[in-house]
Amino acid sequence: MRISRPLIAAATVTALAACSGGGAVDGGPGGSGVRDPYFPKAGNGGYDVGHYDLALDYEPDEEHLSGTATITARATRDLSAFDLDLSGLDVERVTVEGREARFNRAGQELTVRPADELHDGETFRVTVRYSGEPRTVTDPDDSEEGWLPTADGAVALGQPVGSMAWFPGSHHPSDKATYDLAVTVPEGFGVVSNGELRDERTRGGRTTFTWHTAEPMSSHVATVAVGEWETDRSTTDAGLPLYTAVDPQQADASRKVLARIPEIVEWGEENFGPYPFSSAGAIVDRVEDAGYALETQNRPYFPGAPDPVLLVHELAHQWYGNSVSPKTWRDMWLNEGFATYAEWLWEEDEGGDTAQETFDALYEGTYYDDADASDSVWAFPPADPPDAEHISASPVYQRGAMVLHKIRQKVGDDAFLTLLRGWAGTHRHGNADTADFTAYVERSAPDEDFTDVWDDWLYGDGRPDRP
Repeated sequence: MRISRPLIAAATVTALAACSGGGAVDGGPGGSGVRDPYFPKAGNGGYDVGHYDLALDYEPDEEHLSGTATITARATRDLSAFDLDLSGLDVERVTVEGREARFNRAGQELTVRPADELHDGETFRVTVRYSGEPRTVTDPDDSEEGWLPTADGAVALGQPVGSMAWFPGSHHPSDKATYDLAVTVPEGFGVVSNGELRDERTRGGRTTFTWHTAEPMSSHVATVAVGEWETDRSTTDAGLPLYTAVDPQQADASRKVLARIPEIVEWGEENFGPYPFSSAGAIVDRVEDAGYALETQNRPYFPGAPDPVLLVHELAHQWYGNSVSPKTWRDMWLNEGFATYAEWLWEEDEGGDTAQETFDALYEGTYYDDADASDSVWAFPPADPPDAEHISASPVYQRGAMVLHKIRQKVGDDAFLTLLRGWAGTHRHGNADTADFTAYVERSAPDEDFTDVWDDWLYGDGRPDRP
């Protein structure tokens, strides 16, 4: 039975900070949002999350989720109040360091006022108990994310802000954390998530799957996939654990391509440096269950069996996008341009079109059969999408890859591969923006002049003149 309680009347954060609750305080509110240029309310100010411990219970038939989120964070200023991002769901109780805390809701903001002020540098633990029917979120580009019901369960896909539909937190790629996730479902259902499966235990007709993610992860690449799965565990020749989960209807179609994961990971290490996580794999759901693939950390998600090039793209994201994550959503080309260029490199190494041939086809308008698709490549600069609706549009992918090819032309093949590996290593498990990247390239090749690459290809409007 769904339980809800009346919401406390909305109040501003400033008003909360002035409420009585044990004496005068010196701190202030943490602030809602980190002022991302496209999603200004995403993430929160005043603290950094270190770890999420999520205990979830899901009833697929009723599409009902109950959860307890225990979040360990460090205050970055004196705090009288702080925000968590949570879209929908009913909050039943909040504690900070084990003591009851006041809270209120306003849009996606859950504002928490602890009984005692939190001091700059203090590590604290906030626990939120919540329940309800998790939402499917429609993005500015009309794609769906959040918690998506599927034919035999559900899948949580979070890019860019959908993770707040199923757990409270600081939902911006700049605030990474480690995760423990325990999901309980009716016996017969399976649960796949990020990291490694630590435990699977059935009691009283319900099974709990416990997953652990040891490396830092942005919440938009966290996932939970509930359903019927054919699972396989293996290792690469180097000993990296692999875990794949495939909907039985997709098993035959997926078998051959998923068998190439060890080969692709090894290829990625040769080109991009050491694989950045403690396991790899894939999740393959039914074709109708989602409208897109996503680079969920450790094991990307696919609606239907991927082809090898798509598998390469999403696995390349483990280096570029998941390990090296964007500082803001304006930097999306650092995810998608790199993963797209990985496709070009793979095709080149597999005896298909060279990267130069792919670049030429895009430039000349012969890559796509459709003229509008060809023109869309030049709609805006890859480093400056006009708004949130366009952060996953063609220039971010294709023209982003073209920027990388122009750099390769400048420095040569060997120096370019060194640059790719160095970029992934320098910002491993961190965040970076476009300014970080251009500065890194210029430091890596100090004798080269990249002015035309930045001005014409990265930030310039329209199709640049061909030199």
